[in-house]
Amino acid sequence: MRLSHDDEENNLSLSKFESMLKTNKVFFFDSEEFEDIILHYMDTGRINLAKRALKLGLDQHPSSTGLKLVQVEMLVYEDKLDLAERLLTELYAIEPTNEEIFIQQANIYSKRDEHEKAIASLNKALKYTSDLADVYSMIGMEYLFIDDLEKAKDYFILCLEEDELDYSALYNVVYCFDFLGQNEKAVTYLERFIDKNPYSEVAWHQLGRQFYALKNYEKAVWAFDYATLIDERFLGAYMEKAKSYEKLKQFENAIASYKITLELDDPTSFALLRIGKCFEKLGNIEKALKYYHKTVHEDPLLDKGWIAITDFYLRQHNFQKALYYVNKAIGIDAENSSYWKRYAAINQALQFYEEAEAGYRRAFESGDLNLDTFILWVNMLQLLGEFETAIDILLQASDVFPSEFEIEYRLAGLYYLLGENDKGKFHLTNGLQLGYEHHSIIEEYFPATWEMNEVRQQIENFRLK
Repeated sequence: MRLSHDDEENNLSLSKFESMLKTNKVFFFDSEEFEDIILHYMDTGRINLAKRALKLGLDQHPSSTGLKLVQVEMLVYEDKLDLAERLLTELYAIEPTNEEIFIQQANIYSKRDEHEKAIASLNKALKYTSDLADVYSMIGMEYLFIDDLEKAKDYFILCLEEDELDYSALYNVVYCFDFLGQNEKAVTYLERFIDKNPYSEVAWHQLGRQFYALKNYEKAVWAFDYATLIDERFLGAYMEKAKSYEKLKQFENAIASYKITLELDDPTSFALLRIGKCFEKLGNIEKALKYYHKTVHEDPLLDKGWIAITDFYLRQHNFQKALYYVNKAIGIDAENSSYWKRYAAINQALQFYEEAEAGYRRAFESGDLNLDTFILWVNMLQLLGEFETAIDILLQASDVFPSEFEIEYRLAGLYYLLGENDKGKFHLTNGLQLGYEHHSIIEEYFPATWEMNEVRQQIENFRLK
């Protein structure tokens, strides 16, 4: 595996190397210094400098296996896999027990999507390496690539048994539990892990997330509390704790936790928005609106902020202001069907029926296939006297909802209004069969149809059956 000097020595080597490049003088570095310099430049994306360091390193240490393995890593990085594999074959003939050879071979297989072969190579590396944790983690990643999350989880657990501070492995273990829907097993594992590592704020945070997923919000708060006690600047834990308090309807506590996140870092639109919603739940309308406006000031392109203000004014029945703000949200995300539905409802409340009809149509075009959207849309078309268009919409809706009395009664009413009594009678029969008790839809929405003797007689005959 890679060996590196401490940060201070690395910095000295880098300074010395960069000074050499500027002065065109040739300084001597040992092979491990060159390895660290090359890997530093690769990690920071400065490939040209990495290549220069590699060339100088091989000039000074032409037989260094370590530098040649770094060369393999660079070739793999550049997708020169065949060349990398040939060099590995040469190195294997010299050092058949060097674990890095098997690791680099695994990287080549992985790049070729031959993940089973990569796993086999990594298992060979396990025989020779002293850094089991790193290899276990790599095997876990290979199993993730082939969607074998049970085995991936097992290897990440093995990694943590070797290195309890490998938090990326801990996150991966929890990811596997989450993906497999094993939240209770995740809780059991994390509790055991915490027994051995009681000051692991990451483990406490992940435990809180599992309790949250299980809807055990009291326990979630308890776990997040420990995470923030261990690390008083753990922004994510405060955020998750606030969300848990919201679920418990403890809105003052939620606000307090969200406010801590604002102190720890630059304000986030998410936290400002949630604070606004909490204040609204507490009935503090003035502060709610203040934080909603702070949200859109912080992030003017956050459509959720504008829609929060829209909903605020909707609840206040201030439709003129609601219309202004819903247009802001639509300006950001014009494909969001729920925004168009709000737009339609607001215009309907303002008796702007043409705009309301257009809103329901745009909601449908944006993917809203809910029954109530079809019904509200048809109601607008009926108010506008567009009976045939309304029928077309209802027939489309009947393809999605083939046995709905709401649709059948409305088709009946509209066909009778158009004088197509046979079709009206057919759909009225369907409506009565699907829900006789709802025939008042005809009376409420189609009073002219309701007054027709044949309609009243058909309903009475059905009742007497």
